[in-house]
Amino acid sequence: MRHNKKINHLGRTNTHRDAMLSNMASSLIKHKRIFTTTAKAKALRKFVEPLITKSKEDTTHSRRMVFSTLQDKYAVTELFKEIAQKIGDRPGGYTRIIKTGNRLGDNAAMCFIEFVDYNENMLKDSAAKKAPKTRRSRKKSTAAVETEVAAPTAETEEKAAE
Repeated sequence: MRHNKKINHLGRTNTHRDAMLSNMASSLIKHKRIFTTTAKAKALRKFVEPLITKSKEDTTHSRRMVFSTLQDKYAVTELFKEIAQKIGDRPGGYTRIIKTGNRLGDNAAMCFIEFVDYNENMLKDSAAKKAPKTRRSRKKSTAAVETEVAAPTAETEEKAAE
């Protein structure tokens, strides 16, 4: 029985899968976005997010633990210097999977996996949508608009009277 065995083996042996995920994680850290199949991206997300959480605390122990899984010193320095600084305040959910459709050859589901804080297009969209959406703020904004509208008319009347 396979109860509680949730890992996706991806059609590979244990060592091959670990090496593949390590290489994919290094590529993701270096390039900030990679194009892969959806199954591999979901497995990579589970692999790389704990590494990013460990990188928030820059100690020798955490560097050694991350290096033991990545085996790439350039990726480790990039992770601890640049990525941990940018993602440091985020409590989780460091990666985003964007599905792009199916591959022509074998119809495999393809996607982008990227770091959340590194996509400039999505950051611009989210900044534009940050308008408050509560009733309370709408009431305040309409009341403020009414007072602003009433105030200039009184000033213009005084100027016209002079």
